[in-house]
Amino acid sequence: MTPPRPDLAPDASLERDDMEALQREIADTAVFEDAFEFDPTTLGDPLASASSAGDPPIVAGVDQSFLTNAEGDQDRALSAVVAMRGGEVIERVHAVTPLEIPYIPGLLSFREGRPILEALEALSVEPDLLLFDGSGRIHFRQAGIATHMGVVRDVPSIGVAKSLLCGTPREDTENLPAGTRVGIDANSRVDAPDGTLIGYAVQTRQYESPDRYINPLYVSPGHRVGPETAADVALALASSYKLPEPVRLADSYADEAKQGLDERPK
Repeated sequence: MTPPRPDLAPDASLERDDMEALQREIADTAVFEDAFEFDPTTLGDPLASASSAGDPPIVAGVDQSFLTNAEGDQDRALSAVVAMRGGEVIERVHAVTPLEIPYIPGLLSFREGRPILEALEALSVEPDLLLFDGSGRIHFRQAGIATHMGVVRDVPSIGVAKSLLCGTPREDTENLPAGTRVGIDANSRVDAPDGTLIGYAVQTRQYESPDRYINPLYVSPGHRVGPETAADVALALASSYKLPEPVRLADSYADEAKQGLDERPK
């Protein structure tokens, strides 16, 4: 199926200024509030109801891995997608494409977006919600990989990042109790008015020992999801592990899928 906005798909051949301009257009197009059909009050089941058909909505986790050539250099990106319904895995797909540009902070979607879109095209089911290992609105131009992919596909999406790219937490985020969320406000590094709520630090799990602690996840709306709902989803779907289950399983599947694909012969 052709994405709803193929004109906004990432193009690695663009100059950096053009990439940043496209991201600003993505951010202007994105909807950073709830605009979906499933019932968010059923998140703890997880997401085990849909609006009209009565079937649980499909939640897909997306994660990336990288493949090396015979010289040990990363030359391909592998995107893994795990689709779940009612907490059960219903489909797993992946796609591999050449890496066209190096890693540049803030331009991740231009490096990794192509295999993600190809993997999503390979799905036989249509996700109701996408969860990405990466940022959404918590981004210099409010257009992280979850926002970019969500807008191109016009699917509700959420970014779940392990580190804070930009923005300022409203309070200390060290050693938070499980279930805590701390708002992340835009600062001078973000193309938004200072103080704009762009996401949350979400503490999904925590050690009981006072001698060590787990860092929070940085959860932000990608498209058609508000910041509060994004945080709710992360907490509801991370019932046993730090990462929400669809993202955790996509990470595991990415490692599985790359077995035997590494070290392209000379």
